[in-house]
Amino acid sequence: MRNESKLRIIKILHTAVWLFFNVVIFYMLYAVIMDRIGIWLWIGYGLVILEGLVLLFFNFFCPLTIIARRYSNSDKDNFDIYLPNWLAKYNKLIYTCIMGVILAITVVRLIYR
Repeated sequence: MRNESKLRIIKILHTAVWLFFNVVIFYMLYAVIMDRIGIWLWIGYGLVILEGLVLLFFNFFCPLTIIARRYSNSDKDNFDIYLPNWLAKYNKLIYTCIMGVILAITVVRLIYR
């Protein structure tokens, strides 16, 4: 298999994982806004914490990015994922801020129950 094919497979997988976490995070946002704090919200927190631990373990790089580096020497932020470059560049910042909002609303909902 050629390097371009390997990189394409990684990009597809990386994009699928990104989409999955978008569903998780935006469900969590919906759940706290609608005051539907239940098992699915806590599972979402568990998945996000697990993702955070993986990123921490790999020096804040996705393991798929590290693997993709073997097949590309591009300096673009989106070389390993099918996202616009600006979104790939600020992805962690954007979703960390959204998770901060989710956490804050969760705390408020739990305090004022």
